[in-house]
Amino acid sequence: MTTTAAASTRTLAVRRLGRIRYADGLKLQAELVADRQAGRIPDTLLLLEHDPAFTLGQNAKREHILADPDALRAKGFDVEETGRGGDVTYHGPGQLVAYGILDLNPDRRDVHQYLRDLEEAIIRTCADYGLDAGRAEKMTGVWIGGRKVAAIGVRIARWVTSHGLALNVSTDLAAFRHIIPCGLHGRDVTSLERELARPVEMSEVMDRLAAHMAEVFIRTLCDTEGSTG
Repeated sequence: MTTTAAASTRTLAVRRLGRIRYADGLKLQAELVADRQAGRIPDTLLLLEHDPAFTLGQNAKREHILADPDALRAKGFDVEETGRGGDVTYHGPGQLVAYGILDLNPDRRDVHQYLRDLEEAIIRTCADYGLDAGRAEKMTGVWIGGRKVAAIGVRIARWVTSHGLALNVSTDLAAFRHIIPCGLHGRDVTSLERELARPVEMSEVMDRLAAHMAEVFIRTLCDTEGSTG
């Protein structure tokens, strides 16, 4: 009880960044992780969309990119290597990316539980729209009827987290044809709009996800200025 009571006093500062390049997101995260490790900022949640990009995690296999990277760049996609866990994924407009810069000290120092907590926040967000989302055995991410709606890839340094989750809201799912998403052969991807067969407002999904992140991690939400500068 003492640990929970102490955790409940902590703040989750939410920054809404709009649409940014993937490389700019990496730079900002590195700065914020250093600030969080030094205690200069509270736990922080970045909510944003990325310009079209294919990203390779630490466990990525090059053959899971099905097109030549230079050809993809010529079509307007960034191709970036990144320090998160996981394989290859796609980021782009219509996809809600949430980067958590969270200090897991002293009571949440469990990597596997952190991944399950991120999944739980997504599952609750999907439930707000009447969608029965869930986990898949021995896999990370969130699924609806066998179709992957959200990918997760994180990095943890001195128990401060970075990177996070990508939830397909109105994403152009055709982009996933250029890769084997997360290295999973024969698995379909989906979005909230595809499942609901209607438009979904991104800002509303951001609000719901932020609220559920605060619930799961027992934090008090505080919206802050969104500028990357």
